[in-house]
Amino acid sequence: MIPLLLLLLSSSLLVSSATTTPLQSFIQCFTNKTNSPNLLSLPNTASYSSVLLSSVQNQRLLISPNSFKPSLIVSAASASHVQATVTCARAADLRIRTRSGGHDYEGMSYSAFTDPNTTPFIILDISALRSIYIDASLKTAWVQAGATLGELYYTIAKNNKTLAFPAGLCPTIGVGGHLSGGGIGTLTRKYGTSADNIVDAWLVDVNGRLLDRKAMGEELFWAIRGAGSAGYGVIVAFKVNLVDVPSVVTAFNVGKTLRQNATKVVARWQELAHQFDVNLFIRVIAQAGTDTDGSKTIQVTFNSYYLGRKEELLPLAQQSFPELGLKDTDCTEMSWIESVLFFYGGTGKPLETLLNRTPEFNSSFKATSDFVEQPITENGLEKIWNFLMDANDEPLVLILEPMGGRMSEIKEDAVAFPHRAGNIYNVQYFMRWFETQEGVTEKHLEWMRKLYGFMTPYVSSNPRAAYYNYKDIDLGRNEEGNGTSYLAARVWGTKYFKGNFRRLAKVKGMVDPANFFWNEQSIPVL
Repeated sequence: MIPLLLLLLSSSLLVSSATTTPLQSFIQCFTNKTNSPNLLSLPNTASYSSVLLSSVQNQRLLISPNSFKPSLIVSAASASHVQATVTCARAADLRIRTRSGGHDYEGMSYSAFTDPNTTPFIILDISALRSIYIDASLKTAWVQAGATLGELYYTIAKNNKTLAFPAGLCPTIGVGGHLSGGGIGTLTRKYGTSADNIVDAWLVDVNGRLLDRKAMGEELFWAIRGAGSAGYGVIVAFKVNLVDVPSVVTAFNVGKTLRQNATKVVARWQELAHQFDVNLFIRVIAQAGTDTDGSKTIQVTFNSYYLGRKEELLPLAQQSFPELGLKDTDCTEMSWIESVLFFYGGTGKPLETLLNRTPEFNSSFKATSDFVEQPITENGLEKIWNFLMDANDEPLVLILEPMGGRMSEIKEDAVAFPHRAGNIYNVQYFMRWFETQEGVTEKHLEWMRKLYGFMTPYVSSNPRAAYYNYKDIDLGRNEEGNGTSYLAARVWGTKYFKGNFRRLAKVKGMVDPANFFWNEQSIPVL
């Protein structure tokens, strides 16, 4: 029996009996290797839309006239399907974009900025590769790249309530992109990034080989810890070290407005947060709002937790950061896994909420990032607040996360993630909107660009550093094909990777000299 997909192909893609398109060649090759045509979704098949939308986290990239959808989606169910996809796509001269959780800030895991009619591309969806194996006695875990952080956290806690893993705050983020891009979160100051805690990996290289750390070699293994989603291969699984957490942690939110001395408290936070006890994590969330009298203000939330009980936290906070005014009633004791929900805004929800992979918002967003090396003066903070309040109700949010601690002890070139000593905190600029009318998106994007430009005097320079997991296409992009040189790519590459960028490009030249694994911000060949 001829597979249904091939029948559909014959009616929708066949040009003539004498010609074979690259897409046809891929489908035939993949079917021959896997005998699984049901894993393929073409635009004219019933499964295409549901598979495409299953983990799209940013609607902006679906409705934009400047971004394009894939010509085919492969829903891999095993590592062998990944190998077949790479081998067949390379033979057919088709591009691959790998998606695990769909959280890429510029949608590069599920969309492209180049018309697929001229440069067709395939989504390799690995979200079904989500097995997790915990060895609590050795404090390690093997996690497949299609799992989410929520699934990883949940599985760790089910095995051992005093083990954890240092990674991000959003549970729907895919492990594959997050860990390989660095991975910062509430445990970073104590244990480093996610990438710092990767001890082995399985990767499918450009030749379709499945390689572990020993087989891939230390240079490639170094590169995939911080720049792994930038075009070295397809990561199938990671082995990671788990870290110790107490049975009880204490979470708290403290809010301040301008009338409640928010500026002075944030100014003091800048001086202290990177020097706090490594068990104390306090981040700052700032946005424009309305005060009780109806006037414009800045609403600042100190969103925080401490690895220990509140009887230990309160004297520590009162001694090291009295300006915060932390009270007993602000504090809630919980388990570490419950704190994951706390930071996700889900206090009181069942832990099984962490297993939900569905995008939380049917919305669009834009973000970018900076690193701060010196405290911004109170006068500087007031200017930033005025910018936010004058932004015509734009939904701009600043998220300030402290560095220091373990992050200052690890060398910049220990892994590909370079942002270490000298940074007191990082800033994520974020905005979310739900409108879909024509022109709305560009208006929001322009305000984000204005904010980024406005912040120039207050942040790092030469290079102005950025976090790769907070991708921003406005920082620069590769030209179509192999047209971007290493020198041209340095404009944005050194922002993400600083002095590691040249080494990353050399590794790229060793393992993928033809630049098969390409996207708009992948590492170029050197």
